Amino acid sequence: MKVVQDPAAIGFSAEAMAGACGIIQDAVERDDVLGAALQVSRHGVALPVACFGKRTLEGAPIEEDTIFLIASISKPIVCAAVLHMVEQGRVCLDDRVVQYVPEFGAKGKEEVTLRHLLTHTSGLPDMIPENHAYRAAHRPLGDFVARVCELALNFQPGTRVSYQSMGIAMLGAIVERLAGRALPEVMDQVLFAPLALLDTSLGRQEDRREREAEIRLPQMSDAGGPDSDWHWNSDYWRNFAAPWGGMLTTAGELTMLCRVFLEGGEVDGTRVLSRAAVAAMTRDQTAAMADLPAGEKLRQCWGLGWKIGGGDLVSRRAFGHGGATGTEVWADPESGVTCVLLTNDPGGAGALRPRVGNAVAAAVL
Repeated sequence: MKVVQDPAAIGFSAEAMAGACGIIQDAVERDDVLGAALQVSRHGVALPVACFGKRTLEGAPIEEDTIFLIASISKPIVCAAVLHMVEQGRVCLDDRVVQYVPEFGAKGKEEVTLRHLLTHTSGLPDMIPENHAYRAAHRPLGDFVARVCELALNFQPGTRVSYQSMGIAMLGAIVERLAGRALPEVMDQVLFAPLALLDTSLGRQEDRREREAEIRLPQMSDAGGPDSDWHWNSDYWRNFAAPWGGMLTTAGELTMLCRVFLEGGEVDGTRVLSRAAVAAMTRDQTAAMADLPAGEKLRQCWGLGWKIGGGDLVSRRAFGHGGATGTEVWADPESGVTCVLLTNDPGGAGALRPRVGNAVAAAVL
């Protein structure tokens, strides 16, 4: 990926970009955020990764090659593996989940389709009721999938939008069953290796753990407090490879992945997805759902894995996703901009992310 030093060379105001970086620096100096990395690109050319604050609680600095646990930004990247199988003619979006995971049909879930899972309209809960207990017991991913198969739906598929991590768990299981390989291997083969993303993986790469950012854990969290042995920094979770939240990557390599979806599936001469697949992923899919209330369609616009629109200053075609570890990515086809903001501090990142995003969007000349 080509990198330039001067924001004006790719159509950004240097002063405004300095202001965006200043917002992050101020947050670090106030100790609102432990550390952060920001990379912005436009039309396939990037500015250098800007680094702020600390990678560890002991004070090691954030650097360009720092590896972050990106949490739910994993979701749309994993969904790309499903679309790869659609391209191959191995699945269709409106196939029922039970065609590939027969045991999923328990308790009236027979009508749930892959499209429902990809758009958060399946009726599944976000997490299984025993989420904390399963993690505390270091249960494997397969146990989570098996438990999802036992659950009843919260509503009829296609009638509401309700964010659901367990839908992505089921998509991962489908990919594994069809591929005959573990999902991390599939992700590497389909996306990461072709793009030479050596620091990107679903689950930890042991030889890179020394570059991982340590998350400053809130005292109470759905992901486990600092006194637990199953929190975001634990060996258990870093190796768990959750399809809904287990990816690790750098700011630069995540920028490359975002470009896949902004540039029609081909980055710097390497094609990993078809234009048709990318168009489907980044188009509002919920608008065409006949049983979805009009208000839901306006408030909750989802593509296949990507949240569509949102943000104060981006276009309606923009797409993106956030992560509970303090991460955010978005891309806007109208301006050609991608923005990757990775932090290791979920407590302070909530207020930071939209402010930085607005400043970056406003910096376009």
